[in-house]
Order: sequence, then structure tokens, then C-alpha cells
Amino acid sequence: MMRNRWIILGATAALALGSAWAGLSYGPRSEARKPEAPLAPAVKLATGFVFHDANKNGKREPGERGLGGVRVSNRRDFATTNAQGRWQLPIPDENDSIFFVVKPGGWRTEVDPKQLPRFYYIHKPKGSPKSRYPGVAPTGPLPASIDFPLQPQQESRSFRALFFGDTQPRNVREVDYIRHDIVEPLIGKTDAKFGVTLGDIVFDDLSVFEPLIDTIALLGLPWYNVLGNHDINYDSPDDAHSDETFERYFGPNYYSFDHGPVHFVVLDNVHYAINPETKRGGYTGAFGKEQLEWVKKDLAFVPESKLIVLMMHIPLTGTRDREDLYRLIEKRPYSLSVSAHTHYQEHHFIGAKDGWKGREPHHHVVNVTTCGSWWQGSPDEYGIPHATMRDGAPNGYAIFSFDGNQYSIEFRAARRPPTYQMRIMAPEVVAQGEAAQTVVSVNVFGGTEKSKVEMKVGDGKWLPMTRALRPDPDYQQMYDRDKELKTPYRALPAPIDSPHLWEAKLPAGLPKGMLPIHVRTTDMFGQVYLATRGITLR
Repeated sequence: MMRNRWIILGATAALALGSAWAGLSYGPRSEARKPEAPLAPAVKLATGFVFHDANKNGKREPGERGLGGVRVSNRRDFATTNAQGRWQLPIPDENDSIFFVVKPGGWRTEVDPKQLPRFYYIHKPKGSPKSRYPGVAPTGPLPASIDFPLQPQQESRSFRALFFGDTQPRNVREVDYIRHDIVEPLIGKTDAKFGVTLGDIVFDDLSVFEPLIDTIALLGLPWYNVLGNHDINYDSPDDAHSDETFERYFGPNYYSFDHGPVHFVVLDNVHYAINPETKRGGYTGAFGKEQLEWVKKDLAFVPESKLIVLMMHIPLTGTRDREDLYRLIEKRPYSLSVSAHTHYQEHHFIGAKDGWKGREPHHHVVNVTTCGSWWQGSPDEYGIPHATMRDGAPNGYAIFSFDGNQYSIEFRAARRPPTYQMRIMAPEVVAQGEAAQTVVSVNVFGGTEKSKVEMKVGDGKWLPMTRALRPDPDYQQMYDRDKELKTPYRALPAPIDSPHLWEAKLPAGLPKGMLPIHVRTTDMFGQVYLATRGITLR
């Protein structure tokens, strides 16, 4: 009697949590009935509380109330805490599971002394498999209660966040480049509420995680991290264990959280596998069915009036099962996705030609990389490689501004003022009679196909400039020069056709002398930027 009662309660609880349970039926026995199959073993459950950590010590103590209506996940299913803050979920793998709280708006999770959010509990009783770079140490038996502390914080409708693409240092010296080039100029000068690194946090040497974490912690912001293809263990036998060192430092490879009115989803689209012929590990862009099913369940809790921001490493355009993700978001009116990986800045407006079936194209941002061209190129006056990206844009980061379900994006070049948004390229001196055949090129670093770019010379009229898909002329010259001189520094990568280059010819009838070339760009968010350079007509 008691045994049957326990199983029924366990099945009911698991069913309520969306777990896969076979139906059980009970009735009077009959001699004519076939013997019933033995009952399936009971699913083991993890349980705990989400609570208001009033004294901010990270421990649930008497008098600290539980928080109802907060979601907890095991990377497969979700549970919502009851009025007392209690949750319970099945343990997907008794030897390798992660449980995490979905941070609700208006609350903050713990951050460790290095500003990494501690919103998760890793359950690996035996620890990670041995690998070149250590993973998670043995955690021992499952705790009787896995508790997640939350603290209230003010979160307004409008806020900003920093997005770094591919910090990717090879060694500690390149960590110093990040500190001097990106982090130090931002310390105490940003109103961002948190930051995100969009994968390729390091460059294969996972021992560099620690000095880089220390460096980014100088910003004093909670910092979230996405798994990149250079952040995995290449001695792993399979995809499931390729992120053990990442988990040690940053927790689950996919998860979600709210800040203010926006829902953020971190995804893992780096699928690792061993090539059966070469016996070497490699990767492709893919989410996988299990993760996509988790996304579907996650978004079922998110109202369509909310903006969702999907963060990943490999661009959607290079992800094998991207259309399966499209099916989950294309009917939502407010969505945005962000990646890195390619080491150039680009905006995609994904439409029907890529399998998107939504009413409006989906905006996918390939973020500027913090390391630019992998910290390559001649060093500047500070000894830091200029690392210009192969689209001709400088290395840097982006500031995302959110207001309800609306957003805007600002490009930021490393160690440059916010006004440095473009570079004008033209000859220093032009014969007056050849002016009308002289091309002026402008690289608008954060430009998109929706940008409006105009030029005027002196006091003349504003003239439209035309988008040109070709290599940035200045970058091409830098690449050719380095190749010819056989620079002792790491040579620049080959140029690509820049997706944000505009051109126009000088107007006819210009007078002799030094004249200013003014360029004005208005981006898709209505933000206007100006730049000027001089040219001499003889």
C-alpha cells in the first residue's frame, strides 16, 4: 500500500514537471489477465529552495522566506517554485547533472569575488573525466537541499549591457592586451548592468581562463559567458564532455535569465565530434535536439510581448539546425540574436531565402571581436597589435541598449572615443581636373544595409553614398605592406569584402585648395554620427 502510494505521488510530481513517465493503471486482478509488467524504478528527484538571501551570506537560514513562482531547470525540464520557494526536478544523469535558477527580473543571483554569476549547482559525484585541462572536482552525494539565494535589485525598463566577441587570448601577454586595450578604459566609465563574452573566451589553452577572468572582473560587472569552439577540451571523446573545463569556471553551457523586461538565452551551438578517419576532434555549428527542446520549454514561460535575446558563438547562418530554432521564435514579434566567431562585424536580416517564415526578417548581429584579428598586426605605440579586423573595422566591443522590448546597438572601437564610428579614405592630393573621377570610401564600422550614408565637400550639398561590397582599401594596403615586408609580427589575415563600406565620387566644380570632406551616417536605430577629413585640390 505504501509502496504504491509513493510511486503514484512520484509519477504525479514528475508529470507536473514535464518529465516522461509511462502511464500506470491499477484495478482488481483477474485470473484471465496477463501478468503485469514490473513497475519502472522510481525516478530520483533533486529538490531545494529559492529564497530571499536577506543577510547576503548565500545560505538559507531561519526567517529567510522562500520565493514562489521562480523557475529552476536541469537543462531538460523546468520546475516552478511553490509558495514556500520549494522546487523539485528529476536528475537527468546521476553522474553528470546541472541545476540552475532562471534569474527573474528585479533579483540578482550571487556573484563570486571575480564577478561570475553563481546561479547553478553542478552534480558530478565522481567529478569530470581526466583531461589535459581539469574539469569539475568530485562533488560527492547529491545534497538533501539545493538552494538558490536571490537578492532584490533595482532593474529599470531601460538599461545597457556590454557585449565582447572573441576575447581569445593565447597567453597571459595577450590577456594584458585585453586589460590595457579594452578593460582599463572602461573601468568606472560604463553604466552597463552586466556583460557577456560571446565565446572563444580563450584560444585553446584553457589555463588562460583564470587570468582573463581576473582581468574582466576589474569592470565590477556580473559577467556571463558563452561557450566557443576554442573553449572546449579537444582531448574529449565526445561532445557531452567537451565543455568540462568551461563548466568548472562558468557553469552550464546553456541557460537563461531575465534582466528588467528582457529575457536572455545563452546557447551552445558548438557541436564537437571525433572524426572516425583522422581520429581527431573537430566541431560544427549545431544546437542539437535536446537543447532545442529545452529552448521550446523555456520560451513557453515567456510572454510574446517580451524581447528575447539569443546569445551564441557561431552565427546562425553557419548553424546546421538553425531552421529548427527559427520555428521556435519566428512567430514572436520581438527577438534578436547575437554571435561572434567570424572576426568581422556584420548584421544579417534573416528572411525567406534562409528558411525564415516570420512576418519580418530576424535581426542577427555578428558582434565586433575584442581581439580583432586574433591580436595580429604590427604593434601600436603601446605595444599592442592594432588587430584591425579583416573587414577594415577596429577591434572593440558593442553596447546594447534596451528599453522595454526595443533595443539599439552602438559600436565601440578599442581606446577610441564614442564618436569614432567610421574611417574616411581618400587621396591626400588630387588634381582639380580629376576630382570628379576621385572615389571617396567610408567604412562605417557598425553599419548595416539599413544605414544611410551621405557626403558633402566644403559647404556643398549632402550627396548619397552607395554601399560597395569589396575589401576596405586601407586594410588591403596594410595587408599588402605586411606581406611585402615580411613583418616579424603576426601577419594580418587576408581581407574580405567589407559588409559596411560606402563609396561616392567627389562632386565636379570644386575649387583649388584644402577642403573638408564631411560624412554623415544615420543607422537603423536613428543614431547619427559625423566624421571629417581634409583633401587638397591642385
